[in-house]
Amino acid sequence: MTTKRDYYEILGVAREADDAELKKAYRKLALKYHPDKNPGDKESEEQFKEAAEAYEVLRDPHKREIYNQYGHQGLEGSGFSGVGGFDDIFSNFGDIFENFFGFGQGRRSGRRGRKGADLRYDMSLSFMEAAFGTETEIDIEKMEECSQCSGSGCMEGTSPETCTQCRGTGQVSRSQGFFTVRTTCNVCHGTGKIISDPCRGCKGAGQILAEKKVSVKIPGGVDTGSRLRLTGEGESGLYGGPPGDLYVFINVEPHDLFERNNTDIIYRMEISFIQAAIGCEVEIPTLVGTKKLNIPKGTQYGHVFRFKGEGIASLKYGGRGDELVEIIIKTPKSLNKKQESLLREFEKLESGKLTRKLKDIFKGGYKKAAKGK
Repeated sequence: MTTKRDYYEILGVAREADDAELKKAYRKLALKYHPDKNPGDKESEEQFKEAAEAYEVLRDPHKREIYNQYGHQGLEGSGFSGVGGFDDIFSNFGDIFENFFGFGQGRRSGRRGRKGADLRYDMSLSFMEAAFGTETEIDIEKMEECSQCSGSGCMEGTSPETCTQCRGTGQVSRSQGFFTVRTTCNVCHGTGKIISDPCRGCKGAGQILAEKKVSVKIPGGVDTGSRLRLTGEGESGLYGGPPGDLYVFINVEPHDLFERNNTDIIYRMEISFIQAAIGCEVEIPTLVGTKKLNIPKGTQYGHVFRFKGEGIASLKYGGRGDELVEIIIKTPKSLNKKQESLLREFEKLESGKLTRKLKDIFKGGYKKAAKGK
């Protein structure tokens, strides 16, 4: 298993680096290891991707916070699986590459590629599925590349034409006094191209609405609010752009017996006051079966027993939490005559003990007082 390097170390910045410092450091590395500058150099390609992944995480406040607290393992638990291929990198960080002496420009042709939209899916899991993980398939609707025109939006044998309104720039200029204002071309809608013979399948859009089954692997330990990222499972990109991502938001249903507290589970065990007074042995349910618990004499209400490693898997640290068994002592609501008689006798014995104890205390106090005179 390959150990990932620290993202701050990769970019050569301090942990307190701001956005400007991060961008400057990444630009320097991206230029150095750019594949167009190092053709066929596999090591440079890997370093180029490594720098892109570091920048992708550290420029995002949410990802950066997770990484600062929990490292690479925390990011994996939140669904981050790294950056994609070169097309994803060039699309996501296009502003950085546009000034690199033309680097990356040859990778785009015609209309500039646009990344597809991200999608959200809300998933409900049972308590046990969240505790141990599961794999399931979900059905989603999303915009996918039209198979008839391969996303071009044009009829077979035709291609887009340069927009005569903006001359392919996607923008038009108009003067307002001393100022020149540039706006998106209202003819080509900023694409710089016009489709004269649109594809019949997608009517020129380049995409069609489709249903797809997506396999989702849920790691053990997720909780309500956890978010999984499935890279590339969002809507397809336009004009050759990369697809978006699918984010799965988790909601965990409550359990009949257990309550969750981070990676620990809590089970409240009811026993009678007789059992608490004289002690007993009971069976406790766990996530995987049952365990015996010896309750000693004189156990009090609210006492907590701990079973190590019987809780929920930890996404951040590995291992499992504990099961906490809280003792709840039941007071009987109805007694028969014999039970009531026995309890009254018991109460008399306890009262007698208390009376004798008080007499001893007072008697000792009188003796001390007499000596002090």
